[in-house]
Amino acid sequence: MLNKAKNTQKGNAGSNKREPAFVLVGKLQRPHGVNGEITMRVDTDFPERIRRGKTLYLGEDHVAHKVTGTRWKGDLMLVKFDGYDSPEAVSELINQMAFVSVDDIPALPDGEYYHHQLIGLEVYEADEYLGTLEAVLQTGANDVYIVEDLEGKELLIPAIPEVVLKVDLADKRLEVRLLEGLR
Repeated sequence: MLNKAKNTQKGNAGSNKREPAFVLVGKLQRPHGVNGEITMRVDTDFPERIRRGKTLYLGEDHVAHKVTGTRWKGDLMLVKFDGYDSPEAVSELINQMAFVSVDDIPALPDGEYYHHQLIGLEVYEADEYLGTLEAVLQTGANDVYIVEDLEGKELLIPAIPEVVLKVDLADKRLEVRLLEGLR
């Protein structure tokens, strides 16, 4: 079973102290046209969920803004927010990061996990505690889990089926079998 992960590690603490309350979906760039639209560089695998009636949370303070319209212009999304009807008004949102609530992200198929779900898992090989998964590095070929042991040393674990044996989110446990030379 391949334990594929999606990158969403952003935001503040939610129910789990390491679980974010918000995940990044894009960055607002510049006003477009005369009706208050703004361009957004999209940074999500699910852009279709950013649509009229949904809420985006902008900036470090995650201020709620209701989306009243979206459309594509090349690889950028044009977003219209309630209460922003001119380029001058929407210009105050330039360079804001756009987030959605973690409660609004879609469920993934079995065996796939969002990065934010994996961060904080305790990593074991058999019954030996190896450390805590602190970050996920995306390399292109496969993700690499960065595990920090009790002494603060990092262990890099490739996220491949031969190494990652079991992900148990309920018990906050990741079981692995290290390949020769990984320690």
